[in-house]
Amino acid sequence: MLMEAHDFRDECDALYKLVKPIKQEEFERITLFRDWTINDVLQHLHFFNYVADLTLVDEDRFLRTYAELNAEREKSGSVTVATNEMLKGLRGPALLAAWHDFYQEMAERFYQADPKQRLKWVGPSMSARSSISARLMETWAHAQEIYDLLGVKRHNQDRIKSIAVMGMNTFGWTFKNRDEPIPATAPHVRLTAPSGAVWEWNAENGSEKIEGEAAEFCQVVTQTRNIADTALDVRGDIAGRWMEVAQCFAGPPRTPPAPGTRHAMNEGTGKV
Repeated sequence: MLMEAHDFRDECDALYKLVKPIKQEEFERITLFRDWTINDVLQHLHFFNYVADLTLVDEDRFLRTYAELNAEREKSGSVTVATNEMLKGLRGPALLAAWHDFYQEMAERFYQADPKQRLKWVGPSMSARSSISARLMETWAHAQEIYDLLGVKRHNQDRIKSIAVMGMNTFGWTFKNRDEPIPATAPHVRLTAPSGAVWEWNAENGSEKIEGEAAEFCQVVTQTRNIADTALDVRGDIAGRWMEVAQCFAGPPRTPPAPGTRHAMNEGTGKV
């Protein structure tokens, strides 16, 4: 059984609980992520859940659907416009409900899947475990802009360990993706989980180290926060450079948000 599928479902449930009470007009509020609205975020999550699910249940349809998205993106020059076209303008509470119903069904399909089953994707193929973990990561990362916008303090759970693992696994790739030499020494990483448990990777080496809250490490590797806006203790040139450009998601190298540009707005005014 693929427990990461239920972690994905639970992370989606947390976001659903956050968004469910808002009014219809609030879905067009603009977040601090590329001026995306709440509608844009939910459309992105819903559509890419759908195509990820197709890789499990209908590979040929996945290839056709992704080709259609690329055609729409080339025509409009915008992934958000293209996604809106693919979803035929589904927005607001109806979008929220459709996303909610679909991720519940999708989670159960992945839960029953062989964790090692290879699935096609837009880049290299990946295992079913990696696929649903990537959906968990993207849901968690994009939810951050909505938490920030609504000013609600986020209460993370230990299911974010899958995101921390993705961050660790993409250490070398982050440098390679930027045409930089992959460092010979990987920093020792010691993170405190939301539960208080301690997660550690790589041997202590005396000079390269990252230590702090797991949630902040996950924010940095998903590029929802600049390293300067966290309390992570980063020591060593390699660790410093990694945290400056860390990227655990696929695609060309992305520039992390500038210091101070991603933050909670009126934090503490909302409750979940």
